[in-house]
Amino acid sequence: MSDPFEPVEFVAETGGERLDKMLAARFADLSRSQIQTLIRDGQVMVNGRPGKASYRVEGGEQVLVNVPVVEVAPAPRPEAIPLDVLYEDESVAVINKPAGMVVHPAVGHAGGTLVNGVLARWPEIAAFGEVDRAGIVHRLDKETSGVIVIAKTLTALENLRQQFKDRAISKRYIALVDGVPETSEGVIDAPIGRDTAQRKRMSVVRDGRESMTEFRVLETFNDYALIEAFPKTGRTHQIRVHMAFVDHPVVGDTVYGRRKQGLKMKRHFLHAASITFAQPDTGEPITVEAPLPTSLQAVLDRLPR
Repeated sequence: MSDPFEPVEFVAETGGERLDKMLAARFADLSRSQIQTLIRDGQVMVNGRPGKASYRVEGGEQVLVNVPVVEVAPAPRPEAIPLDVLYEDESVAVINKPAGMVVHPAVGHAGGTLVNGVLARWPEIAAFGEVDRAGIVHRLDKETSGVIVIAKTLTALENLRQQFKDRAISKRYIALVDGVPETSEGVIDAPIGRDTAQRKRMSVVRDGRESMTEFRVLETFNDYALIEAFPKTGRTHQIRVHMAFVDHPVVGDTVYGRRKQGLKMKRHFLHAASITFAQPDTGEPITVEAPLPTSLQAVLDRLPR
């Protein structure tokens, strides 16, 4: 079934700009590439005729744009999903998220998410904050396993959000990467933003947001290295993007990694191994660790040293 569209008609007020640029400025929620796709697919009409991206607007033209309607996911329902609780007190809980579990509901993932499980385990969380967030103040990619913090009270939620904003929370990841880095430790300081060619991907781009990842090699193999990574910022896919940027992508990463994978894996080898934060009520430092999943340990055990 094709995506639903909503027709939007208006008169071009001024001239001099290319059609795609004028539309990108008017429809801020759509990217330039999305605008160009709409034009290419005949979803943009100028004076009753299909528009062209390079058309120079004169002003006064009647423009019709069929804008894609974004589906809104329904409010998540509690689901009795087993959760591996690593730590819990009156204000916070820390979960060991398995690979394959989506954190937040979205179109196509309305159920079976961590949010659904959290709402069933701690129904009081639904009384504050955004119900589709369920006290979750950070996220992990679907195929990344490991620690994730849940706020059980509004006070804890606001406190943890501030800790993340102040970069006062420390996170440690374990990853297996292709190749062996030239140095045993290093810092990748490279801005990350949306890939201009593929909007669903992130990339190192000149005008991206400040992004920094420290890493240290733990063990080397013939063609791989086991590293620990410490993201100092919290950008989407940060470790995966940064390691690919230095030509040592995460093993099993089909988005940023090698096109031809040497190791056959059902997930990428990235695990959130520990997190350290201040307990929201007392300020006491709390460190919670998640053991490496047995499936990832099995990969390491069969690698030749």
